[in-house]
Amino acid sequence: MTPEQLVRKVTAITGYTHAAGVEVVSAEPGQVTLSLAKKPELLQFNGFFHGGVVSGLADHAAGAAATTALPAGKIAVTVDLHVNYLAPAKGQTLLAKARTLQVGGTICVVAVELETHPAEGQGPCAVAHVTLRVVDMPPLK
Repeated sequence: MTPEQLVRKVTAITGYTHAAGVEVVSAEPGQVTLSLAKKPELLQFNGFFHGGVVSGLADHAAGAAATTALPAGKIAVTVDLHVNYLAPAKGQTLLAKARTLQVGGTICVVAVELETHPAEGQGPCAVAHVTLRVVDMPPLK
């Protein structure tokens, strides 16, 4: 299975990502880009993407990026997620670009940049650093 096929499959069968409408933009070993279209149930009272949605997309992107860098049969699960919110996520699409910084036998570290499109002249809306544990992948349905 290619990295993109793996990320698409896990994204499609996972309850949160499926319900939220997460889309895979690209996936290659150690790097994944995901997107999420704006819809009312993902927003806070002022019409921006909710912070929990931003961190949820960062979490899934990080797990996907780390997993694509691991041997077959292994998956990365989050043990620590740190998000810095830089600006309101007020675009029509939220984009998460995850890049694996370190892959080990038991721990991986991933950096994620989040931005909205159109960006209306702003840079990233958040950045995240994620530490993940390497575990055996459960059977995929």
